[in-house]
Amino acid sequence: MNTWQEGRPGGGGNPYGGNGGGGAAYGHGSGGSAAEPPLPAGLNPRGPGAQAPRQPQPQGQPQGQPQQGRPGPPPQAPGYGPAQGYGQPGQGYGQPGQPGARPSVPAQGGPGRPGGPGGPGSAPGGPIAPGGPQSPTTARSGRWPRRRIVKWSVFGVLIALMVTSVSTWFWADSKLNHENVLVDYPGRPAAGKGTNWLIVGSDSRNGLSDSQEEDLHTGHAGGKRSDSMMILHVGDNGNTLMSIPRDSWVPIPEHAGENGKPVKAATSKINSAFASGGGKLLTQTVETNTGIRIDHYAEIGFAGFVGIVDSVGGVDMCIEQDVKDKDSGLDLKAGCQSLNGTQALAFVRQRHQMADQDLGRMRNQQQFLGALAKQAASPATVLNPFTFYPLVSSGLGTLIVDDDAGLTDLGSLFLAMKDVNGGSGKSITVPIANPDFKTNTGESAVKWDAAKAKQVFDAFKNDTAVPDLK
Repeated sequence: MNTWQEGRPGGGGNPYGGNGGGGAAYGHGSGGSAAEPPLPAGLNPRGPGAQAPRQPQPQGQPQGQPQQGRPGPPPQAPGYGPAQGYGQPGQGYGQPGQPGARPSVPAQGGPGRPGGPGGPGSAPGGPIAPGGPQSPTTARSGRWPRRRIVKWSVFGVLIALMVTSVSTWFWADSKLNHENVLVDYPGRPAAGKGTNWLIVGSDSRNGLSDSQEEDLHTGHAGGKRSDSMMILHVGDNGNTLMSIPRDSWVPIPEHAGENGKPVKAATSKINSAFASGGGKLLTQTVETNTGIRIDHYAEIGFAGFVGIVDSVGGVDMCIEQDVKDKDSGLDLKAGCQSLNGTQALAFVRQRHQMADQDLGRMRNQQQFLGALAKQAASPATVLNPFTFYPLVSSGLGTLIVDDDAGLTDLGSLFLAMKDVNGGSGKSITVPIANPDFKTNTGESAVKWDAAKAKQVFDAFKNDTAVPDLK
């Protein structure tokens, strides 16, 4: 008997009809051949075009075949076209076009569904394509790209280097001892072309202990006297290093004495100017006797000289003959070798084995200073903190310069000295007329050749090529 039942639960019954062991809610209780037709669109609570309730596939029924007591798929509803479904495009659970095949569901979901327009995970303008940009949340939670890590790492290293370089610059500049040695006075020579340095090596024992004075054979004399003096000209026509004998017989300008009383101008040995008035009077004496305006001044004592040599690891020198000097303590064999600070100081001071005494010593001084500048200005010294910092601390700490001289100027000085030693410049001595001039006081002094000396001095002032004078 075909009756409509009220959906009582049965033993495994099919709520939509078909073969089942229990009652049917809408179909025949014994597996009738017809099912209840779908509700009209207007009465369907899911709205027009809603999908009909999915009907489970009974066990043992071939997939894709019509089920007994179940109508075929309803007409295609909006949003469930042939190219949409749970499986491959255009397919439902069954094969397309076969009765009983379930309609496909869009892969991205319909409106409001996950992945669909307006649904969760959607992006403005449509779904996000595979491999597309990540959402801000994903980008923030992910790791930094390698390129960004490298960029910021390089940036950090550059900042650290810049801070270190600036700090080192100010630290090194603070080590310099400045003195007001370049002053104006009536009749001072006008500024010339190029740059002229007055370089003075003094016999100051400042900074040496008693034991060091013994080891260096310097004696214990107080004060300071000029042990050597040179003018370095840096210009467009080559760099020239000119030594001035410390016994040069020249006029000394009027100046204030140690007690503050004026000392009248007088002719004397040039090193007496340094002993009486320091770097200021020596600079004025050199300027008035040569007509060359001094642009920068540098002075170093015994302790600073030894410290610089030792900080660069010694200076390579080639000695022409064996040297043994009791006064300076020097004992060297002929040949190329590295001199430490103690040996280097004795080498530039000794003169008794030289036939021309002070003149021979000045040649050794020029040779050594060129080698020292080459060593100090090399990348192996400047870029190595284990040599650069000791060089600055021990060398610049005892160096006296004029008020306007800075690290850049000192760098130019070392490079110019390096060029002179490398053969692109010249090393000369003030032209001399008599190396053993007898003064009216009975002293032995050095007298310049005024005519030849003027040619050299004019070349310095005008930055022209220095003539070769015999």
